[in-house]
Amino acid sequence: MSVWPAWEVREGERATRWLHVRLAFGDGARIDALATVCEGWVCVEDVQARPALTLEDLAVLADWIEGPLARACGAEGGPAPGDGAGTGAHRDGSARPRGPDGRRLVAQAYRAAQEQGADPVLAVMDETGYSRRGALRLIGRMRDAGLLSPRHARR
Repeated sequence: MSVWPAWEVREGERATRWLHVRLAFGDGARIDALATVCEGWVCVEDVQARPALTLEDLAVLADWIEGPLARACGAEGGPAPGDGAGTGAHRDGSARPRGPDGRRLVAQAYRAAQEQGADPVLAVMDETGYSRRGALRLIGRMRDAGLLSPRHARR
């Protein structure tokens, strides 16, 4: 695994760093990611993988890259700076079900937000910890799987 800086933005005492992360596996598989680190939280902004990652692999990607990111930011072997829990900002360590059960819970959160007049994409982002782009991809996959109604009614 290799980690190298992309860029850094400073605002007073606060610094936000973007880092490139590359995981190369012996069988030729490769994962390239762009991660943001700021005041104890880690956010994966973009991921490209060959071959494609499963949803379960994507969910544990942050765990794979957490240690190397922490070392690149100056925290020896532990979590990212300021993060006492050892998890990213969006992951609270709860045992949210994965697979079909997890997708059903996310679909329920989406529908509940719709019924309340709230933004359903934000509800999915809160439920999963994904960025807006990741949440939209997940929503599309849930529509394809029949867990959510199609975006546009066919005429």
